[in-house]
Amino acid sequence: MIIGRSLGTGRPSFGKMRPTKGYNVIAEKRTMIEPGVVMGEWWHPLPDGRIQCDLCPRFCKMRPGQRGFCFVRQAHEDGVVLTSYGRASGFCIDPIEKKPLNHFYPGTSVLSFGTAGCNLGCRFCQNWDISKAREQDRLTDWAAPERVAEAAAEAGCRSIAFTYNDPIIFAEYAIDCAQAAHALGLKTVAVTAGYITPDARRDFFAHIDAANVDLKAFTEQFYKRLCFAHLEPVLDTLRWLKRETDVWLEVTTLLIPGHNDSPGEIEQLCDWFVDNLGPEVPLHFSAFHPDFKMRDVPPTPPTTLSRAREQALAAGLHHVFTGNVFDMVGQSTYCIGCGERLIERNWYNLGEWHVDADGCCTFCGSKLAGHFEPEPGRWGSRRQRVFI
Repeated sequence: MIIGRSLGTGRPSFGKMRPTKGYNVIAEKRTMIEPGVVMGEWWHPLPDGRIQCDLCPRFCKMRPGQRGFCFVRQAHEDGVVLTSYGRASGFCIDPIEKKPLNHFYPGTSVLSFGTAGCNLGCRFCQNWDISKAREQDRLTDWAAPERVAEAAAEAGCRSIAFTYNDPIIFAEYAIDCAQAAHALGLKTVAVTAGYITPDARRDFFAHIDAANVDLKAFTEQFYKRLCFAHLEPVLDTLRWLKRETDVWLEVTTLLIPGHNDSPGEIEQLCDWFVDNLGPEVPLHFSAFHPDFKMRDVPPTPPTTLSRAREQALAAGLHHVFTGNVFDMVGQSTYCIGCGERLIERNWYNLGEWHVDADGCCTFCGSKLAGHFEPEPGRWGSRRQRVFI
């Protein structure tokens, strides 16, 4: 199999787009076909003249001019191109807990952005206006990788996050932004469904410091019927991230009434979680709200989240959180040694803090899994739009 790489040696051309200091350091290695369109990676030609995209398990097979399921990857005469490079649906500064990441520099701010499209087809998508959009409909902001990193540093952010839609489909842009961020001492975060091939995930996650992976459910039927995808590639990504990388990992499951919230399915999920990821990986149960093509399903009752959290704790998980509801008990972090509350959370606002400079409980000295600094960040719950 030939895995495609950028072809040609032409210099990038951006027409009338605003030049950015230091742009060529990172992105000039990409062959720019036209503004926002670069030669992609992870593809190979087929004997019948089509080109197969090898980025995700869909393996879309396209003739020149055709687009893949995600819409932003397109067959070109020389291979597969990414059509959303350097173009975003908007930049915002968020609290890191909103990703959600509760044990990755708590309280700090993160510059968040996404593009358009998605390689899953979730009928319950909570960001459907972005993930289901064609790129020309939503991509109104332009920024070269170095400028994204510079903007994050200028704003005092601890990290940048590829989020809102799945960064896997704009992997080339995300990788270049991650390299620019690391050059300035910033961390990188991916919020993803984990639907990626082994070759591509090795390249992609080599540049990522923390990830929150969306585990949609724990049945193949759910993935096929409601996501138009498969469960096993996601489980494989989760196992690989935990066992083969240093990426800090947290997992989120959106509980949808009547679809993936039964005690039996939660039990299966938690048992697999402990056996394959270990008890220290944080698990988030989030509340569903009616949206996109599942507006007839009621919101998740807070009692469902609390019950799932108690099940997970009973199964042996150490850090289980509830999201999208007010629940200070379910949103706070507790010591696995003495049971004391170490990090108090009221939505995205931090209160009590009992973690020392080494990431240990100040009551009993037990080590807390994650990445921490001597003092918590003070960004709070603000969400600030950024224009780059």
